[in-house]
Amino acid sequence: MTNPQNSDDQDVVDILVADHREVDALLDELATRQGTPEHRRHLVDVVIAELVRHSVAEEAYVYPVARKVLPDGDEIADREIAEHAEAERTMKELESVEPADPRFEELLAQLTSTVRHHVAEEEKELFPRLRAATAREELVEVAAKATAIKKIGPTRPHPGSPEHPPANKLLAPGIGLVDRLRDALSGRPTSMDELRDKRQR
Repeated sequence: MTNPQNSDDQDVVDILVADHREVDALLDELATRQGTPEHRRHLVDVVIAELVRHSVAEEAYVYPVARKVLPDGDEIADREIAEHAEAERTMKELESVEPADPRFEELLAQLTSTVRHHVAEEEKELFPRLRAATAREELVEVAAKATAIKKIGPTRPHPGSPEHPPANKLLAPGIGLVDRLRDALSGRPTSMDELRDKRQR
């Protein structure tokens, strides 16, 4: 997910909350059921890419901090990773279903519910506790790492790929490269900027 206000003083919570708002707006637009089937397919592709990048950043850099600084950090991180895995399985199915198929709306509703529950949980519980327990400098440093891995990481769901460091950090760039090649060859948009470009052509 891109964040135009990204600056050196943002901490990782700022970046992740901006991601949440962006995905939420896309899900709201999809909930109206407006637009051509092709546009809805593209919107879902952008949602999937944004969520995958966001999840990779959290799993590589945010949850390890939670494990380190929170007394129940392991339990929280494991629960959040399980929710990511559930969303990823739904996204994998949704990736291959066309908007005309009744399963499309069903899977989209399932994904929306999982994502919104996850977002509410993180914003009410995890993020405030992380800020309270972690030096701001460290959270700003984590923001830079999270932003960097989102640029080179996967854009498609890969259920079964490693969710814990160091394996996820090592594999993310290679998987991401293959995903971005596939996206380029298929013309699949992975951000709102790319989708806007598509519309203007």
